[in-house]
Amino acid sequence: MSSSSCTTKYDVFISFRGEDTRETFTAHLSKALENKTIRAYVDDRLPRGEEIWPTLEEAIESSLMSIVIFSENYATSKWCLEELVKIIQWREDHGQVVIPVFYRTEPSHIRYQRGSFEKAFAKHERDFAESESNREKIRKWRKALKKSADICGWHSKNYA
Repeated sequence: MSSSSCTTKYDVFISFRGEDTRETFTAHLSKALENKTIRAYVDDRLPRGEEIWPTLEEAIESSLMSIVIFSENYATSKWCLEELVKIIQWREDHGQVVIPVFYRTEPSHIRYQRGSFEKAFAKHERDFAESESNREKIRKWRKALKKSADICGWHSKNYA
């Protein structure tokens, strides 16, 4: 556990696939939170030249809750999947509240890695499943997706 786990810097950590939602849903959510004076961490705040993973890990650990915006291409991003593993681990170990948002995707696609999630994992397995450590990483990603899809969340089709 890092020292950041003792301090709260953000109310919310937002995990999202930039190409899917950065300029749309995530931008609106971030602005709405800001208008309510809720401190949200969005990865566009990463200082240039800084190590990415330690900064993301610290932001997750120093947030009261995480919102995970699952979109069609979420699983194509290794960074998103790494964030998700950390978020689920932090939820289990420290009780962080996690709210999944199913943005134009179905929870069952995430839970069972179907549709675009199945395609993304087929590519991950082709690209880097040659070592046992990478196969273990893929297993962790799959497990985190299943666990997060089992959490009661918000589905965009309910508000379309």
